[in-house]
Amino acid sequence: MDLQKVFAADGALARAIPGYRLRPQQVEMAARIAAAIERHGALVAEAGTGTGKTFAYLVPALLAGGKVIVSTGTKTLQDQLFRRDLPTVRDALGAPTSIALLKGRANYVCHYHLARAKEAGRFLSREEAGHILAIARFAKSSNTGDKAECAAVPEDSGAWGAATSTRDNCLGQDCPNAKECFVTAARREAQAADVVVVNHHLFFADVMLRDSGVAELLPACNTVIFDEAHQLPETASLFFGESVSTAQLVELARDARLEGVAAAKDFLDLPDGARALEKAARDLRLAIPGENARFSAAQLPPAFYETLEQAADELGRFGKLLESQAERSEGLEHCWRRAQELSLTLQRWRQTEETGLVRWAEVFSQALSLNATPLVIADIFRKQMEGHPRAWIFTSATLAVERDFSHYCAELGLDNGENPADTGCWGSPFDYPNQALLYAPQAMPDPNSFGYNEAVVEAAWPLIHASRGRAFVLCTSLRAMRRIHESLKQRFEAAGFDHPLLLQGEGSKSELLARFRRLGNAVLVASQSFWEGVDVRGEALSLVIIDKLPFAPPDDPVLAARIEHMKKAGRNAFMEYQLPRAVISVKQGAGRLIRDESDRGVLMICDPRLIAKPYGKRVWRSLPAMRRTREEDEALAFFEARIGEAEAVDAG
Repeated sequence: MDLQKVFAADGALARAIPGYRLRPQQVEMAARIAAAIERHGALVAEAGTGTGKTFAYLVPALLAGGKVIVSTGTKTLQDQLFRRDLPTVRDALGAPTSIALLKGRANYVCHYHLARAKEAGRFLSREEAGHILAIARFAKSSNTGDKAECAAVPEDSGAWGAATSTRDNCLGQDCPNAKECFVTAARREAQAADVVVVNHHLFFADVMLRDSGVAELLPACNTVIFDEAHQLPETASLFFGESVSTAQLVELARDARLEGVAAAKDFLDLPDGARALEKAARDLRLAIPGENARFSAAQLPPAFYETLEQAADELGRFGKLLESQAERSEGLEHCWRRAQELSLTLQRWRQTEETGLVRWAEVFSQALSLNATPLVIADIFRKQMEGHPRAWIFTSATLAVERDFSHYCAELGLDNGENPADTGCWGSPFDYPNQALLYAPQAMPDPNSFGYNEAVVEAAWPLIHASRGRAFVLCTSLRAMRRIHESLKQRFEAAGFDHPLLLQGEGSKSELLARFRRLGNAVLVASQSFWEGVDVRGEALSLVIIDKLPFAPPDDPVLAARIEHMKKAGRNAFMEYQLPRAVISVKQGAGRLIRDESDRGVLMICDPRLIAKPYGKRVWRSLPAMRRTREEDEALAFFEARIGEAEAVDAG
C-alpha cells in the first residue's frame, strides 16, 4: 500500500477516522521514517504538537512488516497506543498485525506472593486487608492480571506491594505457580506478536538486567521506536548504573519473614533477624537528615559510613540465617540468594574507585538509595544498538534546540560510528501567531533573590484574574511550588476570587487532572511531574505560567560530576549540556498550552534571564512562533478579547 495514499484526504486513514485532516508535516515525517526502516538506519525526529507523530511512525512500521517494538516514556501513552492508536491504524490498513502490551512485573498480580500475603494476614490497615481479598477475586477472573484493570483497588494501595513481585523476589522457574504466572503469559504473547508496546523503564531494565522479556524480543526485532524519546538519556543513565536501597533491605526482611511463616515456623531466629535487618535499614535512612535530597558520596558524613558498615554486617548475618534454612523451600532459598546479591552491590558501592562513575545517595521520606551512575552513556547506548541490523527511531515534540540535535545525538552516541543518525524537524500545524501569546513580564528580580516567589505571584495575579482561573503554574522546585501556592491562596482570599486552587500532591496526578478538567476554572500549582505528559484541551487551560528557566540545580551530584568531567575535557558544559536540557524542559512546559486547533492562551515565563541573558534567545527561539510581548496590558487584552468572543457565542 502506498504511503501517500494512506495519508491522502480520501485515503485509508480518512475513511477510518472521523474528522481526519491531511497534514503535510505528518506525511513528510512518515516518509522519512519509512526510509529509515528500509535501510535499517537511525532517525531522530522532532514533531511539534498536533503533527500526529503517532500515526506518522505506526503507518510505515506496520506497512514494512516484521517485528516492531514501540517504547514510550509513560504508561498513559503505552495504554493509549495499545488500546486506541494501534488498533485504529491496523484496521485502517487492513493489516493482519498482532499486537501485545508488555509492562514491568510490578504491574501484574503474582499468585505466589498473593497467597503468602493472605496466609500471613498482617496489614497496616483493615482497608489493605480488604484490598488483598479484592485482588484475590480479580486474579481468579482476570485473563491478564494487569492491576490497571482491577478497578476495585486503588493503584497506590499498599496491598499491591504484597500481591505483586519484583525482580528481587520473583522465583522464576522455581515458583510453584509458574504455570499460571501472568508475567510469563504476557511475555509469551509479546513473543508471538508483530508489534509489542513497552515503556522505557522496562526496555532498559531488560537490556541491562535481562529481566523483563524484552531481551528475548530484540533478536527478532526489525524496528525499535522510542516515543517521548527526550526522556531516554535520563532513563538510560538510571539503568546503565547500579543502585541499592533501604527499601530493598526492608522488602527482603518482609519476604523472608513470610517465607518463614510458611516453611520454617520452628526457626525463631529468622523473625528476630528480619527485625534486626529492618532496624538497620531504618537507621541507615535516618543517618542522613531531611528528605527529597541528593548528596555525592564525598558529601556524606563519616557517621553515615559507620551506619552503612553496620547495615552491611547485619545483612551478612541475616544472609547466614537464610543459608541455614535455604533447603526448606524455594522461597527461602531465593531470599538467601537475594541477600548475597544485595551484599555484593552494597560492597561495590562502598569500595568502587571507578572514575567513569559518580557515587551518590538520594533520600526520600521513608527510604534511601545508594547509586553509581556513569558520567557518559554514549558508548554504552551505542553498543546496545550494534549487532543485528534494525531501524532505530527516536521521536518527541522536544528534542532540538533551535532545530539543532547535536546535544541529543552526542548524549546517546548517535553522532558516532559509520552511520550517524539522520535528523528531521517538523513544526506544529497549529496557528501559533493567532492562537498564543508569549509574555515575559518586565522588572522581575533576579531568580535567586529573596522574595522572588512573591514577585512571580505579583506579576501573575493580574493574568490569573483576567483568565478567570484556568491556569497551570509550573514551578521548578517543590519549595517554590509550596511558597507560590501559599501566596496565591492569600491573594485569592483577599480579593474574594472564588476559583478552585489546586496543589500537586493533594491527590494522584490523574485525580488532580480529572478535577482540573471537570471544574473548568481552576488554578493548579505544580512541579516537575506536570511539565510533560499532560493533555488539557479547551478553555479549561488558557494560561501557563513558568516561574523560572528549569536549570537543574548545580549541586545535584550527577550534574556536578558531569560538568566537572566536561570542563576537564575542555568543553563548555553550560552551552553543551545544561542549556539544551533546560530548553527541552521549557518546550515541554510550554507544550501544555496549545493542544488543539481551537485552543488559545498565554504562556508567561517570569524569569528575566529569558530577555536579559544572551542564551535567553536560544530558549525563546526554540519555542513555537507565538506573538511575543513584555507589556502586561497586551497580555490582559488577549484574555479580554477571548472572553468577549466566548460571550458573543453564548449570546448568539
